[in-house]
Amino acid sequence: MANPNKDFPLSYFAGKFDCAKSSISEDIKIIKEAIELQEAGIVVTSIGAKGGVKFVPSISDKEANEFLEYAKNRFAEGDRVLGSGFLFTSDILFDPKFAEGAGKIFAKRFAKLDADLVITIETKGIAVAEYTAQYLGLPLAVIRREAKISDGSTVSINYFSGSSDRIQKMSISKRLVKPGSKAIIIDDFVRGGGSISGMCNILAEFQSEALAAGIVLSVDDARHNMVSDFYPLMFLDSTELKNGHCVIKTNIL
Repeated sequence: MANPNKDFPLSYFAGKFDCAKSSISEDIKIIKEAIELQEAGIVVTSIGAKGGVKFVPSISDKEANEFLEYAKNRFAEGDRVLGSGFLFTSDILFDPKFAEGAGKIFAKRFAKLDADLVITIETKGIAVAEYTAQYLGLPLAVIRREAKISDGSTVSINYFSGSSDRIQKMSISKRLVKPGSKAIIIDDFVRGGGSISGMCNILAEFQSEALAAGIVLSVDDARHNMVSDFYPLMFLDSTELKNGHCVIKTNIL
């Protein structure tokens, strides 16, 4: 369970516990029933000489909606509205409890996509993206605002940021994305859709594509036509935000 979406051959467990594969198969049936009963995910088995087993984590609808209600209350607490219609969110986004819960929901949403990696842009979406990648069993690629010498050769593009209303730059190491890859975008906040558009464009430089985008907070009138599966955990009322109020509604999974 600490290695979700990773295939383990039955011979691994047979050797670890010094028993026959048939005994392992019986044990796996019990484990499978227990995990599914708790709605914590599913255990997938494959048959044949190279038959194996993997754990695909999930989250129940009840637990997901309880988490979203908890998240909504956290974003709405205190004096979070900053000048120019922005929210202070760093303490929530970097809270492991929040990042893990959001990652579980995104992983459930995108579990059936044939993705090769999860991609995000620094900085505040990294924690949620890390948990999403962990539960999907995929590598994580982080796009930088500015390339570093430790990145080696990089690909850089300019994009228009709707939130800051100016041209910005993003860069990624060539070692992080293989040509022809399929990616899941994770981001913390969407207003004008510029960062998602930029990430899609930088993927295109590798002849790669974004299959979906998971967003923590989306302004209710955000533009997001770059990916077919655009899933925000919560919607932020832009009119109320401009008036200094944080009004959020959750998005049912």
